[in-house]
Amino acid sequence: MPYVPPHSVQVDPHTGLPVSDNVQSILLFEFKSNTKSRRWELDDIYGHIAEFACDQHGSRFIQTKLELADSDEKERVFAEIEPNAIPLMTDVFGNYVIQKFFEHGDLRHKTILAGKMQGQVLTLSMQMYGCRVVQKALDHVLIDVQAVLVRELENHVLKCVKDQNGNHVIQKAIERCPTQNIGFILNAFRGQVVSLSIHPYGCRVIQRCLERCDMQSKAMILDEIFAGEGIKGMITDQYGNYVVQHVVSRDNGCAKQQVLQIVFVGLETYSKHKFASNVVEKCLEQADDRWRHAVLHKMADMNQHRVEGDGYVASLVKDNYGNYVVRRCTRATLLTGDAC
Repeated sequence: MPYVPPHSVQVDPHTGLPVSDNVQSILLFEFKSNTKSRRWELDDIYGHIAEFACDQHGSRFIQTKLELADSDEKERVFAEIEPNAIPLMTDVFGNYVIQKFFEHGDLRHKTILAGKMQGQVLTLSMQMYGCRVVQKALDHVLIDVQAVLVRELENHVLKCVKDQNGNHVIQKAIERCPTQNIGFILNAFRGQVVSLSIHPYGCRVIQRCLERCDMQSKAMILDEIFAGEGIKGMITDQYGNYVVQHVVSRDNGCAKQQVLQIVFVGLETYSKHKFASNVVEKCLEQADDRWRHAVLHKMADMNQHRVEGDGYVASLVKDNYGNYVVRRCTRATLLTGDAC
């Protein structure tokens, strides 16, 4: 067997990311070659924990063992993880080991790792693997530590929301942090709600706000959605329609009724629209019998007043999107005893 030089976690001084040079220690080579013929334990790899954490098979091994490890074993592993914490957080395999310490480590481990993250939260949040670690930290650290971590994003909220990785961190902050600790996030949304609602990542964040935020924050978001003509653009938008559906599904007050009224007025156009038809379906699903009756009667009326070509309902049946609305109407018919 050829000699393989010992390996340590090399870090690029400019990016702080691990440098992969395909060099591995003899121990890691043996581990990957003899996993079936030998029973490996954590104490077999002490001195090589960081290296194993950056390997696909080694990382999975450490994760599995940490779930059942005693306090002494965790401490030995953590002693080798701690000096390499930041590069491991951004490593394709190492990040999972860090996450395991947030799940199964003690309060000291979590506090130390969170301390390592201070000053790096924005960078981690925008990175593919680091964002997962930030989310896991917000799930498991104490509230005061949460507040310290999320505060680093204060002047970068919209940047994170519009980022494919950062948006998940903002969503997690909204889900896990007390409202008083994320007021700066809601403030960043003022005047931006409609534009965020039609953004591929922003629409997810607005939905989390409607799920998790307090009544005052929800009211601010809904006020912006229904101000002017923004709501109509959202109904026909590929991302905004999901936010509108969310309102219909989760709001039982004025906001839901406003959507129902707008959809009722624009029913003929919306029913054949690629994205708006989804909103029509959601309204049919979530509205009361009275609204469904009104829709069915309106469709019947439009059907009767067609002068040329197919009747309205027949045209819906033949339409790529309208046919789904008709199916939803059929279900409503079975429930109400009415007919299109």
